[in-house]
Amino acid sequence: MQRAIVSTFISEPRRRFKEAVDRPDHQVKLACAALLVACEEYPQLPVERYLARLDALAEEVKDRLSDESAPLLIFEELIETLFVRNGFRGNRDAYYDPRNSFLNDVLDRRKGIPLTLGIILLEVGWRLGLPLSGVNFPGHFLVRFEGEAVRFLADPFDGGRLRFEDEAQELLDRVYGGMVRVRPAFLRTAGRRDMLVRLLTNLKGVYRNVDDHERALAAIERILVIHPTAPAEIRDRGTLLARMGRTDEALAQLEWYLDYAPEAADAERIRSLVDDLKEEDTP
Repeated sequence: MQRAIVSTFISEPRRRFKEAVDRPDHQVKLACAALLVACEEYPQLPVERYLARLDALAEEVKDRLSDESAPLLIFEELIETLFVRNGFRGNRDAYYDPRNSFLNDVLDRRKGIPLTLGIILLEVGWRLGLPLSGVNFPGHFLVRFEGEAVRFLADPFDGGRLRFEDEAQELLDRVYGGMVRVRPAFLRTAGRRDMLVRLLTNLKGVYRNVDDHERALAAIERILVIHPTAPAEIRDRGTLLARMGRTDEALAQLEWYLDYAPEAADAERIRSLVDDLKEEDTP
């Protein structure tokens, strides 16, 4: 099978992102990698300064706890610090604003989408030693607290509202109108690389919806840094390159996809696109 061809030029932000994610999942520094996603939009972004902002939030929680060490009480204070005293909130008025997916903007503006607010909750909580993990719930990222005696979900988009896992159906109903039932897979723990893929997928969708091909392509190529042979991303990269007039590159991607998944549901459509591109490219 031929290999998917990706541009050999790697920008400095892309190189740093690759270094950040090219390691075992538990060693990925989530906030740092999320800020490196933003570096492609903000090349002079002071990553360390924003990481220090997360450190400061953790210190603020510690200052209010005195010698308290019970994880549940620390978590309650964390929720209070982030969502009440510091005013972090879901951006309901402009949900699809790309700034909601850039961690620096979320820290500056104190509003974002479930995922970026969740990353802040996770990163500050991890600094406090809390047993937290991300949950890639459909349509609504959540954070799980898993203590010795209690386990529940926090909704970072709704002020850190707490729910037990058997209450997750309510959230799913909001997104799918009661048409989808909760399955165990929906509550599976998300790895750090999974969260970064979700972040980039959000950006990809935002930019595709406004026909910003260059930025959508950049999001796809960073997903491919994490998962170099993800078939759907290679297909999408090919279709975007075709729209941008980069025919040879588009053909390489689309033909790889057809070799990899000849029976895919959209294979006929992609074959037709390949034929059209070859015809256009014929002198």
